[in-house]
Parts: sequence; structure tokens; C-alpha cells
Amino acid sequence: MALGTGVPDVPISRYLGPGTERNTFDEKRGYLYLDHRFSDSLSLRSAFRATKSIELRPLAVQAGNLRANNRTVPLSSNAIDQLYETYTWQTDVVGKFSTGPIQHTLLFGVELNKIDGWNYNNFASTARDVTTIDLFNPDYNRVRIPVLRPAPQNDRDYIVRLLGIYIQNQIELLENLKLVVGGRYDGYRQDELRPSTPSLSDRQQGSAFSPRVGIVYQPSKAVSLYANYARSFQPQIGQSLDGEAFVPERGTQYEVGIKVDLIRDRLSATLAGYQITKSNVLTADPRNANFSIQVGEQRSQGIELDITGEILPGWNVIASYAYTDAEVRKDNRFPVGNRLINIPYNTASLWTTYTLQTGRLKGLGVGAGVFFVDARSGDLANSFEVPSYARVDASIYYTTGGFRISLNVKNLFDTVYYAGTQNRSSILPGAPFTVQGTISYTF
Repeated sequence: MALGTGVPDVPISRYLGPGTERNTFDEKRGYLYLDHRFSDSLSLRSAFRATKSIELRPLAVQAGNLRANNRTVPLSSNAIDQLYETYTWQTDVVGKFSTGPIQHTLLFGVELNKIDGWNYNNFASTARDVTTIDLFNPDYNRVRIPVLRPAPQNDRDYIVRLLGIYIQNQIELLENLKLVVGGRYDGYRQDELRPSTPSLSDRQQGSAFSPRVGIVYQPSKAVSLYANYARSFQPQIGQSLDGEAFVPERGTQYEVGIKVDLIRDRLSATLAGYQITKSNVLTADPRNANFSIQVGEQRSQGIELDITGEILPGWNVIASYAYTDAEVRKDNRFPVGNRLINIPYNTASLWTTYTLQTGRLKGLGVGAGVFFVDARSGDLANSFEVPSYARVDASIYYTTGGFRISLNVKNLFDTVYYAGTQNRSSILPGAPFTVQGTISYTF
């Protein structure tokens, strides 16, 4: 919930609704991996993933924008039921061979995806369906649950099929000069049926080829210079609030960089500059957060610095900094130059761990880190900002053989921060102090 050009000073635990809603979320996942090396020059990697999710929300209360008195929040209600199943199969074959003195590493892959889904939305639709609550002094006893009307309804069944075929050749022209050339073909089809509004039933399909070219030059063993160019294609499934089908997102990326070994085979630093231009990008619809819109064109450009590796035996570090300038380039609604949602100018992080290398406690380790995120624009209109924050995490773990047990603490000092936003009426608080334990075994 935005207030003026910022976020109101209210507890993040405050809930703007009657508090009687009962929602059900259930998700099941399964994974199957197969890796096989036929020889030193031929190998195969294959992965299959399946997910089934269901969300039942017989009553979901949605807050609107603050009214003119800057304290009254309108509330409306809707019912949302969703069910979807996703299946993904990806297989890569990697072969190494030579043509005279030139070495090749050839990658060929196929990716198949299928999504079966169904959802039903029933939105409150008249002024009588709206109640209010005081942002700073909520009286939950006075909140009247809006009565859902039979219309409008938004129910749909859909099946999405996606196919990706890609090939890449890493060519070692010289010992210190490598060229990467590749491309990917993507095709998709969506069949959508809307029982309550048959006129909106639709079929979407499309395809595109996306090339990729890169080069790496090593003036010395400790320094690598690289540059690459790539195109991307991403289907955007669904329709807008106005019933218009989304068109695929397209992207173009340029990147140049340098990688330096600070400590040979142990610690390295990478500095990169990039520019990414995307068109037809989905973002939350300011009229209704349950829907999305596509803006004309967005551009992100900036620099990234990463340092990673082992400083001393057992002491590892991952440090990063990024500066990002992300803005609207073309749009029929928002001014050119407006900042993109949730993208800060500056981010930085430092994570370090130390693991005992000898003695009876060999394998015992501790880790700690700080993560900084700069202020971000809360909407494409740039009408308010989400404040910056710094969060501290920590961990303790023990590893022996293939067995690992760890205790991770997120947001160690229980910092109040906001992870992101969709619009003025929907600002998402970050997770408070959280403790998570994991046990794993690798064989």
C-alpha cells in the first residue's frame, strides 16, 4: 500500500481484511535425472520434471488504492480457484571432435514442455460490493464482506505445448581464442476454452529462431576477455483484462567483460557490461492486480562485478556489485525514460563461509553475509518508491562424506523491508527472522 511517494509507516504484520478468509494451496513435484558418459568425447544429460498445483480461494479480499484522505482503503472480494500441471523434458547431447588443428565441442538439445491448466475467477463488480478499512486504525468488526455477484466470471481451460530445439558449437580456433556459435528454435501453441464466454475462446501459436554468438580471448592464462550477442524468445500465455491475447516477448542482449584469476585456480573476478532490450514484457495491470499488461519496450543496461572463490583453504567468498539502469523505451501509456518496477540502481552482496579442514570437527563450517538493495520504483508511473534495505543472513553446517546437515538463518536481525511491489495497492513485505534446517545426502 503506497502513501504519497513512499510506503506508510505501519507494521508489516497488519492485515487489511476481515481475517476470516480460508485459502488452500497444495503442490507436488517430482524430478528424474539421467547422466551418462558414452566415452571421453560423447555424453548425455536428460531431466524430467512434473509439477501439480492447486489453489482454492473461496474468498480473497483485495485492497485498492488509498482514498483522498490518505487513510481509507477500499476492499473488494473475489473467488479464485486454479489447477495446473506442468511437464518438462530436456535432453542434451555433448560431443567433442576436431577438424584438423581446430577443436570443437558440439551441443545439441531438445526441450519439451506441456502445461494443462484451469482457473476460475469471480469478481465483485458493483459499488455495493466494496467495503473500507482504516489503514492506521483498523476496526475489523466493521469490515463487511463484499457479496460476490454471479458475473462477470472468468473461467478457462487451457493446454500449452512448447518445443525448443537448440545447437551450439564451441570452437577452439587457437589455444587462447574460442568462438561460440549457436541458435535455438522455439515454437508454442495454446488452446484455450472459456465455457462462460465462448467468444473469448482462443488459439495462440508462434515460433522464432534466436541466434547466439560469443568470443573469448585470453591474452594470458590469468586474463580472459569476452563478448557475446544473443536473441531470446519467450511465449506469454494468456490474455489481458480486455481480452486481448498476449504476444511473445522478444529480447536482444549485448555483453562484454573481463575475467581475471586473482589467485590461480582458486579466486577469480569478473567485470561485465551489458545491454538488454525486451519488447512485449508482462507487468501487473494497474486497474486490476489479478491481470497483466504488456508494455511496448524496456531496456536494461549496467555493469556487474563478481568475486568468487577460495581465499585460503576452507575460507570461501562470494562478493558482487551491480549497477542497473532500467527504463521504459516505448509505450502508449507511460513516459519514455520511466524506471522499471522493482529494479534498483544499486545492489551488493557479500557471503563468506569457513569450513574446518582438519581435526575431529573437520567438515564443520559457518557462514554469514549481508545483502543490500537500493530504493526501487513501485510502479511504471514512478509515482512512489520502495525504500532500500540491507539484510543479514547466517548459517552453520556439517559435512562428512555425502552427508550434509545445515541450519540457515535468514534476516538475522529481523529487518523490516519490502521485497517487491506490483502496484500502489500491493507492496510485498520481506520475510522476517526465519530459521530453516536441511538434511541431504549425495551418492
